Amino acid sequence: MIIVGGEALVDLVPGQPPAEGGLPPLHPRLGGGPYNTAIALGRLGAPVGMFTRLSTDRFGRELLERLHAAGVDSTMVQTGPEPTTLAVVDLDEHGAARYGFHTTGTAAPLVADPGDPPEGTTALCLGTLGMVLEPSASVYERMLFRYARQGGFVALDPNIRADLIGDPDGYRHRFLEWLSAVSLLKLSVEDAAWLAGLDPDETDVRRLSGPLRDWLRRGPAAVVLTRGAEGISVLTRREELLGVPPAAVSVVDTIGAGDTIQAALLAWLWRAGLLSWESVAGLSRRRWHEALSHAAAAAGVTVSRSGAEPPYAAELAGGE
Repeated sequence: MIIVGGEALVDLVPGQPPAEGGLPPLHPRLGGGPYNTAIALGRLGAPVGMFTRLSTDRFGRELLERLHAAGVDSTMVQTGPEPTTLAVVDLDEHGAARYGFHTTGTAAPLVADPGDPPEGTTALCLGTLGMVLEPSASVYERMLFRYARQGGFVALDPNIRADLIGDPDGYRHRFLEWLSAVSLLKLSVEDAAWLAGLDPDETDVRRLSGPLRDWLRRGPAAVVLTRGAEGISVLTRREELLGVPPAAVSVVDTIGAGDTIQAALLAWLWRAGLLSWESVAGLSRRRWHEALSHAAAAAGVTVSRSGAEPPYAAELAGGE
């Protein structure tokens, strides 16, 4: 089983503004980066469990129900009376999402350390707010190092939310420490620029090549880079930069696109029996093209519809 650790929350997504003008209505959509990843893994047919803390309120019950509907194991889900964490979404003219978070006193950051992962865990996937908000950040960090010491496969998607990171330099330092325990690092070009201390709009891969290679040498078997309209690239252990274009679809919004890519890569590796540092480090150019193309196709389905609605295996060309 692949265990996904991190926040589950509710995105409040704007609808069409009223004809008479004024603010658009906000529609609740179940989400959170790790939550979306777990849902996508379940829909793609991979064995997956979620480790998070949910509220016992209506939103929390809906979040739990959706996990079950996607086939996600909820044995490690904790619950409490705190309200559900919220994210207010602002979409630009291209469908790109920005978020305003309401986290204080909510359920997601209050997760307690569960100890060792369940027997049979094949990978641990972490990221987003779980690695920022305390006390959850320290809990997930301990899990990361503990599982890596046991020889486990750790996937990390920082999924930077800069407005919530009060000490950027401190976070960047922690990120560098995590890399020794990470098998697969997936991040967007915007995240890479922020982590490298560059302007977030500086997304030229040539400018980022130095930091990417430094991060690779610190531990990961590969660094996967999502590039929006430029597609998906990977820096392999041989320091080759390979890539595929995005799927040709009409974009409704980009909510959950990166989470779907992470899930699709892990599902592909799981199905191919390649969920180990050594296997990922040794992937050929042809196999990387297969993996990235699968991830791009999955993300194409997600961005073609509103909210984080990752595909089922049957929706991808040829199925799984």
